[in-house]
Amino acid sequence: MLLSEIKTIFHAELDHLYPKEEVDHFFYLSIEHYLRLERFVLVMQPQLTLTKDEEQPLFETLSVLKQEIPIQYILGETYFMDLKFRVNQHVLIPRPETEELVHWIRDDIGNQKNLKILDIGTGSGCIAVALAKYLQQAEVHALDISKEALQVAKQNAMANQTGVTFHQHDILDSNLKLELELDIIASNPPYVREQEKKEMKNNVKQFEPDGALFVPDDNPLVFYEAIAQFAKTNLKNGGHLYLEINQYLGPETQALLEAHNFLEIEMRKDIFGNDRMLKAQKR
Repeated sequence: MLLSEIKTIFHAELDHLYPKEEVDHFFYLSIEHYLRLERFVLVMQPQLTLTKDEEQPLFETLSVLKQEIPIQYILGETYFMDLKFRVNQHVLIPRPETEELVHWIRDDIGNQKNLKILDIGTGSGCIAVALAKYLQQAEVHALDISKEALQVAKQNAMANQTGVTFHQHDILDSNLKLELELDIIASNPPYVREQEKKEMKNNVKQFEPDGALFVPDDNPLVFYEAIAQFAKTNLKNGGHLYLEINQYLGPETQALLEAHNFLEIEMRKDIFGNDRMLKAQKR
């Protein structure tokens, strides 16, 4: 069958579930993953024909996509900060907005040396591994409550040849202390209120881990409160927090940090124009 015909079938089967641009993205990710073909191949070879063996994984992927399972889980991998990361149902799929947080940290650190950084709620390890890769002078730690998530994160650290130290702890444990004297704490904690589920796509709310996404409507800043409390005894004076936040709760999150005596609080918008990141300094 012609590769162009398979692309047409992808659209015929999926356009009622996803935007056409997203279906294109699924198709090109699939041919790159299974066939090592670049996305411009149809421009260069419009009559490219596949064998039955070459077709099979594409149609298998199409079948699973119709169940609205995320393409990243189907392929078992994704990219973040130009690095390849393994992902499965135990970890969130890394997103472009989180890349912006990592860029902010990297730009601020510059050539500073001997810094200790902790990523709280590391999941796939995307923040910690990217920082360790691009800030090789830093000592990077990562924390998560999930044993399964930490297994994925450790594999990603090894695959990207980075030395991240992992810790299995619950940040909501008020007695947690790591004795690290940290310069920077970074986190993309759970922050989506239950009431916001209706705004989310099925491939997110049905398949990505609830514990990494959702917080109670009546206590949506529970993780930010825990991080602020943790920082009181684990972050150096003058150290910084870098947090990804709920776009609807920027002022409330800022007020929480002010109540914990953090200074120089700066909020930034993401590429979509939403309040998405906060930076704060410990008094």
